[in-house]
Amino acid sequence: MNSFAPATTWIHLDWVLLVVVVWLLIGVAGIAALRRFRIVSTLLFPLGAVASVGLMAVALSAAFASTETVVLPLGLPQLPFHFRLDSLSAFFLLLIGGVSAGVSTFAAGYFRQGEGTPPGLLCLEYHVFLASMVMVVLADDAYVFMVMWETMAFSSFFLVLANHRIPEIRSAGYLYMLVAHVGALGILLCFGVLQANTGDYTFANMRAQHLSPFWASVAFCLAVFGFGAKAGLLPLHAWLPEAHPAAPSPVSALMSGVMLKIALYGVLRVSFDLLQTRLWWWGVLLMGLGLATALFGVVFSTVQVEMKRLLAYSSIENIGLMAAGIGLALLFSSYHMQALSALALTAALYHMLSHAFFKGLLFCSTGAVLHATGERSLGKLGGLMRYMPWVAWPTLVGVLACAGLPPFGGFVAEWLLLQSFLFTTGLPGSFLDMLVPVMAALIALVAALSGFTMVKYFGVVFLGQPREAKLAQAHDAGRWERLGMLWLVAGCVLLGLFPNQVIALMDPVTRSLVGAGLAQMVDNNSWLLVPVNVERASYAPVIFLLGVVLSFGIAFVLVRRLYHGRLRRVPPWDCGHPWQTARMQDSAEGFGQPIRQIFEPFFRITKHLPTAFDAQPSYQVKVEDPLWHALYLPLARAVAWVSKLVGVLQQGRIAVYLMYSFVTLIVVLLVVKR
Repeated sequence: MNSFAPATTWIHLDWVLLVVVVWLLIGVAGIAALRRFRIVSTLLFPLGAVASVGLMAVALSAAFASTETVVLPLGLPQLPFHFRLDSLSAFFLLLIGGVSAGVSTFAAGYFRQGEGTPPGLLCLEYHVFLASMVMVVLADDAYVFMVMWETMAFSSFFLVLANHRIPEIRSAGYLYMLVAHVGALGILLCFGVLQANTGDYTFANMRAQHLSPFWASVAFCLAVFGFGAKAGLLPLHAWLPEAHPAAPSPVSALMSGVMLKIALYGVLRVSFDLLQTRLWWWGVLLMGLGLATALFGVVFSTVQVEMKRLLAYSSIENIGLMAAGIGLALLFSSYHMQALSALALTAALYHMLSHAFFKGLLFCSTGAVLHATGERSLGKLGGLMRYMPWVAWPTLVGVLACAGLPPFGGFVAEWLLLQSFLFTTGLPGSFLDMLVPVMAALIALVAALSGFTMVKYFGVVFLGQPREAKLAQAHDAGRWERLGMLWLVAGCVLLGLFPNQVIALMDPVTRSLVGAGLAQMVDNNSWLLVPVNVERASYAPVIFLLGVVLSFGIAFVLVRRLYHGRLRRVPPWDCGHPWQTARMQDSAEGFGQPIRQIFEPFFRITKHLPTAFDAQPSYQVKVEDPLWHALYLPLARAVAWVSKLVGVLQQGRIAVYLMYSFVTLIVVLLVVKR
């Protein structure tokens, strides 16, 4: 244990806390320069990005180091803050630092003068948000965990409300805060169960408790509920498609890329670290929830016609896949199949890291498009590749990674996840042996639909002809925005090309949580990724990339040889139709129409069809989330009804309120007397 070590003997944890202090100081400096836009954008946000790079470097160093702890005399008397840096914390610190470095750089060029919250205040909220996520990952007792969790929720809430004058944004912020606090109640109750009536809320004490299967299951279900609300697991996903479009794009990038993973960190910490018992049905429950969330998210993303909502539903889908991977790891671990549990957990961790980079990149590029065109509706965009190449090409990398195509990190993550689902023949019980391959088939369906969604997103926004005349005036991203996106592109590419090195980085995490890892296997096959054995499955990303480059090279040489390098531009063939206008292109609604018909029972569809007698015929289709009407609206009506009943007690007369106090006192005395 270390407490205020001299500077010459600083451990990793001290350096991480120093980064947190630097972020807070940057936030305070933002308040000092409240409306000095240039200082905030060109000095403070880049400084925050440098601190993020420092955090990433410390996390890389700490990943293979021994566990470190610190007790700081902060907080309430007799309740100091306990912090701990182990391999799991180091992995998530790496994720936070890596993604926030790119997003902070992008943010330096993104925010505009005169928009919403003053820039200095936005700078404070942004860096408090970053600092709170780091502190959640470091927390080693329930008290500091909940304080930092709430700080994370409030800072992100204020960031979502950056343009608070718009009513829809205020509604989205209210919903986000409501679900966040419902989830926080679940987490608080979970910690209450884990401390087993000892009164000691440190995580060390919780690890020492051996709960009965019943109470361990109660704690696990509360953790899934509480952290699932923040992660966006079904049916607590409703805040996500509302909050992401409302928030500024760098904030959406951080919320989707990083904050959702912090919620999954909570599930991992409770399930694999604090709880000493693991039951098989926990894994089945989490797999079922995860796959239902993934399928729901991807189906809804295919029919969206607004850029950020499409990406938000895509995040729901990816979170579902990660939860399914964690569930499979739990299932294997409950049967002491540690090697397969390590494979499933590695797949989930890889997906978290990969999704953090490509979804951060996609939200940043969406923000650049939004600023350049003022449009977020897919139906009014198109042809932006020729006007915004610095945005289009990085977006293409993010889209390919999100679609799970090689040689990017998204493919490695989904490939590992499928491999882990296919190695199930050793599970005891025919039911589980049958169930898990069915889930593997569902994952394949989700991956295919995700590819469909990304083709729609990129094709409608960047390809074809502009659907509005004003799009010809769209400007490309600025230098800070380009630099931020290129950083995130580098993350997607490196995760795709060097999977063995990334898995070696995750090995200490899986060894600490499930007692096994893949590092030895991947070390034995230096250029091949072999999760179990080379006869079963392998993947060589560098060879794949060389094959692609070689194919392009041969095509280039053939064109030069056979056609002497001539390039002839002609209009695309349009089935013989004489006109080629933007109206001839497939729209976002038309692109998603086949999927909408296939999965119609998933949606709540309202149609307005024109008739032969309409003077101005119009066609409208509104696709809504059925859970809004089946769950949330009835719940809201029930709360309003109960509130109305409780409101009867509020008379506005002091004498009545004194009578309430007197009656309450009498009842309490009677209860105590008994």
